[in-house]
Amino acid sequence: MKEMVQSSSAGSAARSHAMGARQIYEALREQILGGVYETGSQLPSSRALANDLGVSRTTVTVAYEQLAAEGFIGVRQGARPRVASSLVGHGTGRTHAQRVGPIHLSAYGERLRATSPWPDYLPTGLKVEFRYGDLAPSDFPSLVWKRAMNEAMGQRPLRLAYDDPRGSRRLRQALQGYLWRARTLSCDLDQIIVVNGSQQGLDLCARLLLDPADRFVIEDPCYRMARQVFASTGASPIPVIVDEDGMRTELLAGIGARLAYVTPSHQFPLGGVMPIARRHQLLKWARHKNAYVIEDDYDSEYRYDINPVPPLHSLEDHGAVIYLGTISKTLSPMLRIGYLVVPPELQEVFATAKQFADRHSPVAEQEALASLIESGGYESHVRRVRRLNGERRETLLGALQHSFGDRITVQGADAGLHVAVWFNDLPRSRETALVESARDAGLGLHLISPLYERPSDEGRTDRVGLVMGYAALSIRQIGKGVEVLREVVKQVQDAMPARNN
Repeated sequence: MKEMVQSSSAGSAARSHAMGARQIYEALREQILGGVYETGSQLPSSRALANDLGVSRTTVTVAYEQLAAEGFIGVRQGARPRVASSLVGHGTGRTHAQRVGPIHLSAYGERLRATSPWPDYLPTGLKVEFRYGDLAPSDFPSLVWKRAMNEAMGQRPLRLAYDDPRGSRRLRQALQGYLWRARTLSCDLDQIIVVNGSQQGLDLCARLLLDPADRFVIEDPCYRMARQVFASTGASPIPVIVDEDGMRTELLAGIGARLAYVTPSHQFPLGGVMPIARRHQLLKWARHKNAYVIEDDYDSEYRYDINPVPPLHSLEDHGAVIYLGTISKTLSPMLRIGYLVVPPELQEVFATAKQFADRHSPVAEQEALASLIESGGYESHVRRVRRLNGERRETLLGALQHSFGDRITVQGADAGLHVAVWFNDLPRSRETALVESARDAGLGLHLISPLYERPSDEGRTDRVGLVMGYAALSIRQIGKGVEVLREVVKQVQDAMPARNN
């Protein structure tokens, strides 16, 4: 519209003025009827819109007067125009052309279209939500982060330019030191790739390591988003069952695959910690099959009743390991900062893939996090939230024990921010009834069963299992939530048909 107005010749100023006003009127009318401007919302001032479009203020005023005359907007002296309330329920007044023929997507697009939609991530109307992965807003170090962000935004670079796709050098140096202190992980600076959360790290691994004819190994049950991003390449999953010690690596014998995805420090969702013998067995398999192991160390900062377990990457035979870390479980999942530590032979191609994906991650947040790590504030914060989540964990375990006793089995409570809870006397056929009854009571529950790859497995029993996250809840909410859960379980059990003796 701006170009059309400017292209009019000086010799036809009157006609240009009329056409400019008409075009502005029609564009605003379409936006109002299409819902871009909702009922009661303000339009730009005539002066601001004229500056944006490069036309005279009079041209915009003529367009606004026409909209007001037709009842689309209301105007008042000294105030910005507002969309009239009389337009509630009106449509655009025009029929959109329907596409003829099928939608043509790439093979990747077709695979995504066949994937089940992810549920709404923002729960509404729930009194207590046991969803895993959420954190308490009160735990976030708001003042410290604000100071770090102000410092980052106050820096004046020589020019505003695209940054290194591998990430801020300052942050990568800070992470290099932190990983050695916290996880005994040693790496070169250029092996670290800063990504927009662990999900982008997984996506880069999938794109660079898998082709449609390939296979990949996953834990069963596993983190669903990892399984989906690998499968989106067209590669086929090979599920390997999990027990109390994580993936049963002895079952890898004879399996050929391009990569294996594991959560050895706190298996998701069952919580097992992979012992050293299995870790060496996994790395030996990767060496013999020329495969890579993606080690998702998503919540290794949280240890309660056990000592920290060194990551696979810190073992001697770690050349095939891609380490994936994140601050989503320590600071906030909303910040979208994660990092990969890749083998030296992959560092250049991963940097190129990151550049193609989004150039680089936001620089200010990277600089703020670097400042937090350098000052010791990050590790101080981790110690504080570890203590707070330890208290929440104790409250949850105590409440579950008090309410259910030996009617439940709890797994994975030694580490992390969630526990797996199995209801020993509630058959899996009742899980839908349990979740729906809980939601009616204002309680958010999340089943383990959708995280399994196969409908039945060795080691998977016919009972309801829940993944219960607690890091976003107060002590009082945890206690109240378990009370409601007890009542809901009783309600579901009372509705079960009586068994014949």
